[in-house]
This record gives sequence, structure tokens and C-alpha cells, in this order.
Amino acid sequence: MKSLGFIEVSGVVAAIEALDTMVKTADVEFVTWERKLGGRLVTMIVQGDVSAVTQAVETAAAQCISDKPLVHAVIARPHEETIKMVELSASRLHNLPVI
Repeated sequence: MKSLGFIEVSGVVAAIEALDTMVKTADVEFVTWERKLGGRLVTMIVQGDVSAVTQAVETAAAQCISDKPLVHAVIARPHEETIKMVELSASRLHNLPVI
């Protein structure tokens, strides 16, 4: 089972930078993102094995271009209900029209 990594930052630019750092740091893949408050709060979600996700999230948190991320977390063995919630978010992302 894959682990999930989350990092929440202020703003879309910081979120994209955090994602770029995570995927360059370790063998993780982007799952989805959530934007709240008109994009002022953005959560990026990645998946991979627990050590890779931990390394990716911790590196992105340390190198964040904003002051610091609001919160970050790694879930090593997500419960099936947690997986459903992330999959729902990802399905909304994949159903958006391409610009």
C-alpha cells in the first residue's frame, strides 16, 4: 500500500514550488490538490512508499518559498476511508477540461 504525503501552503505559486521539490527529491507521484479560500490555502498530495513520501514532504517543508508551510503530514498506511476521500478529490481534478 502506498503512503500519502500532504503539504499545505499559502498560495498557488508556493504549492507548485512545493510539488516540484517533492517530485524531484524522492520517488513520489502527484495525486491531487485542494484549493481553499480562493487559492490562498493550497494542499498538495503525493503518494509513494513511506520513506520516499517522508523525505519528499520534509524537504519541501524545509525549502518552502513562503515563510513556512502551514502544515504537513505523512500517512503511512491510510485507512480505506481516507483513500476514498483522496480519490474523490483526484477524480474532480481529472474531470476538469484541459485549457
